[in-house]
Amino acid sequence: MTNPNPQSNVVIVGGGTAGWMAAAALSKLLGKTLNVRLVESEEIGTVGVGEATIPTLMTLHRLLKIDEAAFLKATQGTIKLGIQFENWQKEGHQYFHSFGYTGEGCWAAGFQHFWLKGQQLGFGDPDYGQYAPELVAAQAEKFGFLKPAALNYAYHMDASGYARFLREIAEANGASRIEGRIVDVLQKDNGDIASVVLANGNKISGDLFIDCSGFYGLLIDKTLGVGFDDYGDWLPCDRAIAVQTQSTRPPRPYTRSIAHSAGWQWQIPLQHRVGNGLVFSSQHYSEDEALHRLRQNITGDERTDPRLIKFQTGQRQAHWVKNCVAIGLSASFIEPLESTSIHLIMRAIIRLMQMYPHQQTSASDIQEFNNQMRAEVEFVRDFIILHYHRNDRTRDPFWRDMANLRIPDTLRHRLDLFQETGRVFQAQGDVFGENSWTQVMLGQGLRPKRYHHIVDMMPEAELKAFLNTQRSRVEAMVKVLPSHQDFLSAYLSP
Repeated sequence: MTNPNPQSNVVIVGGGTAGWMAAAALSKLLGKTLNVRLVESEEIGTVGVGEATIPTLMTLHRLLKIDEAAFLKATQGTIKLGIQFENWQKEGHQYFHSFGYTGEGCWAAGFQHFWLKGQQLGFGDPDYGQYAPELVAAQAEKFGFLKPAALNYAYHMDASGYARFLREIAEANGASRIEGRIVDVLQKDNGDIASVVLANGNKISGDLFIDCSGFYGLLIDKTLGVGFDDYGDWLPCDRAIAVQTQSTRPPRPYTRSIAHSAGWQWQIPLQHRVGNGLVFSSQHYSEDEALHRLRQNITGDERTDPRLIKFQTGQRQAHWVKNCVAIGLSASFIEPLESTSIHLIMRAIIRLMQMYPHQQTSASDIQEFNNQMRAEVEFVRDFIILHYHRNDRTRDPFWRDMANLRIPDTLRHRLDLFQETGRVFQAQGDVFGENSWTQVMLGQGLRPKRYHHIVDMMPEAELKAFLNTQRSRVEAMVKVLPSHQDFLSAYLSP
């Protein structure tokens, strides 16, 4: 009897966040037509430091009908309203990239144009971010559910706990886990992957293989030999040291990103601990120097031994080749500066489900998948380069090199457009909206030369009142919020 669905057997190679996100999504949303198996080995660890997210993750959570409180309990999760950047533009300077929107613009011009004219006339808050409710709430360490204007937020979470949480969803929907270390990969005459061979001799065959084997890239790289586009010339940091510490204070509802002389440090507060790490360039810091610098800037007892992670920024020349789709670190890696790793995993999974080859693989689907993933990674790449390139840290060789970098033409156009006109446009497929680009460009010291002329249609007195109203609205919203800690205690109570 002919199998009515010849693409029904899915083999996911590797667990961790990427593997179990794929298993949970495929089994729950396409599970009646698929046989999903995940192969992982307890002998092989996962990177496991992707502990901050952006709001887009909620798209997947809604599809999976995940209970938010249960998720936060399982992952020791906290709320994230944005990222505070310290010492990036220059030492002693800080700014905030918040989620959501800053102020209200009009059909022709964003709020930054109204704010810019106010600054020229000497009124309005000089801190652009004070018109963003998420930023003001974050600085006050507050959070809560507001109606009708809800705050935009994401999460801090324990990555290992998240993988376990997703595994429960996957297995409840029919996915199965196979323990074993893969020692060989067998291919068909046409180059497709036929099966993976475990150390115990078992062969796991499949129709579609998803490579979630991390930086190693067992299928996409070691087997299929797909090339890698290296972004190291733009993003030279290639090491990270991560360590967990005991909490010494209530968790802040934001991530801290602290620039150092040859890299930057993250602080991610969970309910029970803090995730810390230092991302650095091995051309400017030795590993011992980086560890010393990290330990100088953490508080609380260390709960884990420091862990060195070596990485290469860039992406595969194709994410989907033959019957193999690379998802997660096997497909691409851009620094964790803006917490985009889990977002890119999610986007790959959703795109795969939208284009799933139920009957037969379509070359046009594969090309479209690769085009969209490549473009999305490049948008993230440009956004991260922006943080490094626009700086005035002239005393540090690393930062001088970054300021003098020849940046991608796509980023150069964005910066020139904003500086000349104050305009920002969100390109199709770019996860970062106009407000994100505006906040970071202003935060990194890029100031537009002019504003949109439509602002001049508003009399000065009306503009002043408009800016005051915008600021007062934010203050009123934040005033009624509970503290972040009180919110968590009430929301997660039994």
